[in-house]
Amino acid sequence: METALVERPPVTASFLHLGWRFVAPGSRPGLWLWLCLGLCLVLGSVPSVRALELTDSRGVTLRLERPAQRIIALYGAFNEILLALDAREAIVARTAADAVIPGLRDLPAVGTHMRPNAELVAARRPDVVLQLAGRQEVLTQTEALEAVGIPVLVYELRSFEQLFAVTRALGRLTGREARAGALVAGWQQRLEALERRYAGQPPVRVFYEVRYPNLLAAGRDSIVDEIIRRAGGRNVLDAPQKLVRCSEEVLVALDPDAYILQQGPMNPAPQAPDRRPHYRGLSAVRQGRVLVVDEHRFARPGPRSVEAAELLARWLHGEAQGSGGE
Repeated sequence: METALVERPPVTASFLHLGWRFVAPGSRPGLWLWLCLGLCLVLGSVPSVRALELTDSRGVTLRLERPAQRIIALYGAFNEILLALDAREAIVARTAADAVIPGLRDLPAVGTHMRPNAELVAARRPDVVLQLAGRQEVLTQTEALEAVGIPVLVYELRSFEQLFAVTRALGRLTGREARAGALVAGWQQRLEALERRYAGQPPVRVFYEVRYPNLLAAGRDSIVDEIIRRAGGRNVLDAPQKLVRCSEEVLVALDPDAYILQQGPMNPAPQAPDRRPHYRGLSAVRQGRVLVVDEHRFARPGPRSVEAAELLARWLHGEAQGSGGE
């Protein structure tokens, strides 16, 4: 039987415009035509994978063909953000210190934040490594990873605004922009509510101990300073650095109204201030205005930083007693 040629009007734009002649399905040309049409429909139904670009705090731009599937974070705050984004399956390794983060203990360790093992990192085949900006040693280790072809994004994390920006960036990195936006919006609303609650009240003068002995304190260039301010306090140590060496003589002269000491890796077993000879005369110590807080919650920017500000505000303004730990 001869192939029938049928005159057709143009196919609509929602299907496929092939012209005025349409070949019957029974012939070989018709078979190819229907196969092509089917292929077009299948390809049209597959969601497109968007390439993305991310620029870190150094100004380095990373281009990926799709959201990252394998990530190694060399600083715990990034892992906490990834977990808050529901991106646990993308985390393929951790540092030794991050074994304490719930859900990460079973992952292989690749060294420390300051000294990652490049061979162990490479063996996990990461799409990207996340690192915290800071010391020259960190920059050197970052360059070593990049030298062997491992992409690295380096971010600063010293304020709530930087926390919000990094959360949005990791949302893009993992294809979870909506989740990141919701997290940031919620944090912003809680901080705004906190500031409204204590607006008009005189700020409480606060000293934040990072380490003792060889007293080290939090300066202005830290998330701790902003947590204190958002909680209705004022850091009595008006120094531009993140960490400040402080003599006991300077501390006595400052005489803070409230004394906060962190407990954690940098200050594992701090002695109570009322047992330290030169601290007993401090107004904060005499009045019992001393608070022990969890170092990771207060000094490491992340999803728990807003909670730290809320907790501190309640304590500073006499609405809560006790510890600021876990």
